[in-house]
Amino acid sequence: MAADPARPSSLGPRVSAQEPAPFVRQESLGYQVNHLARLLAQALRSRIEELGVVPGQFAQLLALYEQDGLTQSELSRRVRIEQPTMAVTLKRMERDGLVERVPDPSDRRQALVLLTERARRLEGDLTDAAQAINAEAVDGLSAAEISAFMRTLDRLIGNLESERSVRPDGVDDPTKS
Repeated sequence: MAADPARPSSLGPRVSAQEPAPFVRQESLGYQVNHLARLLAQALRSRIEELGVVPGQFAQLLALYEQDGLTQSELSRRVRIEQPTMAVTLKRMERDGLVERVPDPSDRRQALVLLTERARRLEGDLTDAAQAINAEAVDGLSAAEISAFMRTLDRLIGNLESERSVRPDGVDDPTKS
């Protein structure tokens, strides 16, 4: 839906100081991105639940597929999940046979999160499911449109991460506090 340029938009500042812009869900960046995220999560759930994995575990698995043996705090930073939520998720993932926690040999106070053989066997099926859903979502878009959309998403994410004083690697930046 194209926004009328003469009409105030919920994406930006009010055009007139006298009259507040009406908030239109379909013109709200946050609403539309959140709606898309819910649809993607629902599609992912329908494809991966038969494998014994839920969308709430997916980001952790992807991060561990990239680098196995992270600490819980490093995994939390990489997937942008608070430590208490990560602890609960990892407990469920252990219960489901996806990860195990072992003492860190270099710092016995910490544990490393390791993928199980079961999780390694699922990697292809899980990533295939995600790729299929992504392909379905961008059906009808050109490669240039997809590339432009991804660049725009990266910029939006970067804008909000800089507001929260978080570096791209997920580590809080104390110089911004």
